[in-house]
Amino acid sequence: MKKHFILGFVLMLGLSPLYAQVVLVLDGNYQGKNLYVQNPFGNAGVGFCVTEVSVNGNVTTDEIASSAFEIDLKNFQLKLGDPVEVKIKYKGDCQGKPKVLNPEVLKPKSTFEVQKMDVAPDGDIKFTTKGESGKLAFIIEQYRWNKWVKVGEVDGLGTNGPNDYAFKTSLHSGENKFRLKQLDYSGTPRYSKEVKVTSTVAKPTWSPKKVSNEITFSAETMYEIFDQYGNLVKKGYGAVIDCKSLPKGGYFLDFDNAMEEFIKK
Repeated sequence: MKKHFILGFVLMLGLSPLYAQVVLVLDGNYQGKNLYVQNPFGNAGVGFCVTEVSVNGNVTTDEIASSAFEIDLKNFQLKLGDPVEVKIKYKGDCQGKPKVLNPEVLKPKSTFEVQKMDVAPDGDIKFTTKGESGKLAFIIEQYRWNKWVKVGEVDGLGTNGPNDYAFKTSLHSGENKFRLKQLDYSGTPRYSKEVKVTSTVAKPTWSPKKVSNEITFSAETMYEIFDQYGNLVKKGYGAVIDCKSLPKGGYFLDFDNAMEEFIKK
């Protein structure tokens, strides 16, 4: 959701600039809750600041002549996830600016349910969701190296659904586990159930254990390299890792679904 100000001047002959109208704009998605606005007094303490409120271009009938008021979004027959644009017009000479007390209610929430999720032996992931109430990305995670690793991201449609998605990833040898993750404004992740698939792909071999220039794998693989302090120094996907820039010392190598060590000479 974005929040911005538009300064509009009423161009009428003889009208003081003090009466310029300012517009506070909020937009997002309807989440079933109303907005609450703190409304300061007008110039010299006479009247109130806000002069008009509109939702998606329609002027509201809410009572705005008070120090605080509610914008009743239910009056506009919105469905969960519908886009919402709220414009609050107010006088430029107010004793302060109107303040929306709960702007987060227009931010998308993670409400998805996975109806179906399949992973094919070639790494094609297909899933169907319902109940989305705003456009949030689906993060695709794979369990590797004793942790969940992000392997991709798909933009959510944000509608009630059913919504169909597809993503292409790479499987490691043996059993593979995948899940979906979504993050909304709360910062608390929501996860789908895990889906498992067994791959017939052979575990790659690699060499050398003592590295001068590069590490070579027998097949392309996802990899990570950490130094002795646990700092990630390289990551990627391929059959060769250029190690010339690494300082001498010991390193941890994660690849396929294995964790091993090597020394940079």
